[in-house]
Order: sequence, then structure tokens, then C-alpha cells
Amino acid sequence: MDFQGTDDGQESDTATAKPAVTIFVCASCRASEGSTEEPRQGTHLLNATMEAAAQQAPDVTIKSVNCLSNCKRGPSAVIARQDGWTYVFGHLALENAGDLVTGAELIATSADGLMPWKGRPDCLKRNMIARIPPFDFN
Repeated sequence: MDFQGTDDGQESDTATAKPAVTIFVCASCRASEGSTEEPRQGTHLLNATMEAAAQQAPDVTIKSVNCLSNCKRGPSAVIARQDGWTYVFGHLALENAGDLVTGAELIATSADGLMPWKGRPDCLKRNMIARIPPFDFN
């Protein structure tokens, strides 16, 4: 169990909570431009990410979004930390669902709110579209 020091010098047995991390998966992403396949590739990635999170990190929230406006580089997903950075990824495949959850775990345990490069799955290194600072960034 983690212990934190208190103002009076006493130790508390309150566990340090990890920051909230959410993976947003674009459910409307198509397998390829002009594809009419239903359900769409984004929906398949969403389902696979929910399954991976249930096994790897049940504390990571998975949410569906209708469009991330990254259509030419889809399927797309975002990993956002409540008090940290937000990452946008594209060119994802079903086999990357577990990698998204691993990335979420990395950012959740990061001291500075950034996703560390070391330990980051390869697809999250190659397929990063953007990194967005937190609203209170100085």
C-alpha cells in the first residue's frame, strides 16, 4: 500500500489514486475511403479496445465518439489524461486495441502527465497525429 506524508508529519494509509484516463475511439472510421462495410472498422476497434481494457486495466474509461475528423488516417483514437496531455493516433488496426490500453496505463502512471516514450507500443510511436497540452499548461 502507498503511504503519503501529511502536514503534521504523520503518515496516511490513503492510497495514491491514479489520474483519470479515457480512450476515445472513433466508431465512424471506415476500413478504407469509400468503404460501405458495416459495422465500420472504428466500431470493431472500439469493441476490441473495450475487451482489452476489461482484461488489462478496468480503471481506464473507453468512450465512443462519432467522428474525430481524421478520416484519411483512420481508424483513429485519442488517449486523454484528466490533468495531463492528450494524444491523437491514426492508422490503427484491431491488433492495436491492447496497445491503446497500454498507452493509457503509461500516461496514468506518469509523474508529468506525458506518455513516456520508453515502453510505449510501436504503433503509438509511429502513428501519433498530435499531442495536445493540458488546459492549465504554463
